[in-house]
Amino acid sequence: MKRLSLIVLFLGITLLSQCRSEAEPEILLRASLLYNEDHTWYKAFIYFGELLEERSGGRMKLEVYPSEQLAKEMESIRLIQAEVIEMTIAGSLLSNWIEIATFCELPFLLQSYEEQEALINGPIGERIEKEMLEKTGLRPITYFVRGPRQLTSNRPIRHPDDLKGLILRVPNVSSFVTAWGAMGAKPTPMAFSEVFTSLQQGTIEALENPYSLILSAGFPEVQKYVNVTEHVMSWGYPIIGEKQFQKMPEDLKIIFLEAAEDMKTYEHKLFLESEAKVKAELRKKGMEFIEVDKEAFAKKCEKAIYESLSDDMKKVYQQIIDSKSSI
Repeated sequence: MKRLSLIVLFLGITLLSQCRSEAEPEILLRASLLYNEDHTWYKAFIYFGELLEERSGGRMKLEVYPSEQLAKEMESIRLIQAEVIEMTIAGSLLSNWIEIATFCELPFLLQSYEEQEALINGPIGERIEKEMLEKTGLRPITYFVRGPRQLTSNRPIRHPDDLKGLILRVPNVSSFVTAWGAMGAKPTPMAFSEVFTSLQQGTIEALENPYSLILSAGFPEVQKYVNVTEHVMSWGYPIIGEKQFQKMPEDLKIIFLEAAEDMKTYEHKLFLESEAKVKAELRKKGMEFIEVDKEAFAKKCEKAIYESLSDDMKKVYQQIIDSKSSI
């Protein structure tokens, strides 16, 4: 079934590609993104494409497909591995392939941007990137940080006891399922493109995302409360298939990697500007912000999260806890 799905997607992408102009670039890259056109990560990829085309003199071109138009998040990764497309953005979802990616979004692990940057740029971040390349065939080319993830719902949630029976959409990440299940909710993994309709139909009742995604995805239309849990400090890696990267001429590899770093700088500027505006916009659209007992949430799921880790990942977890004291 997975093979058939890949074939169908390949045919669809081929038809899309045939609509391009006759002047074919030497290197064509196609990026499948979860995010819509209003999100900073989409805008950063558009900027990246402009840099590539300009600096390569038209030899490179990037086509960006937002809102899971080409494929859902998990399928995008598989399509890159199958060399059907070239790029996406991924983070903790890669824990389905490499355990260490769990720490890209482990609930209640990090409490500040300083702790986040220290982890990304330290030994554990290096290990994530190394295993990503060696074990999945995906090359991270930079990283984008996100704002903290918040719980949204149609009833106020101040304490874990308020979660009882709440049907909560989560990404297909085991630590999210473990954490929210331990806190009393009913976590339901679901593709992001299905979430809005599911909220309208009542199939799910709540979800959790950074402020920027809450706004850009239109969730104020179907959610009343932002419960300020700040339960995850996360980031994502723009990635390219290693096989696709190695097919590039050496001069284009250099252009590609340098443009990726410029994309990161551009995106971070957009991110900082966006974070300052988004909360006000959510309030303007009628969302009410609820202060929560963060310590109670963290304590309720801490043991379950730790016990869900393998022995190796428990050692990494302790490394992170120990290193936080020096930040």
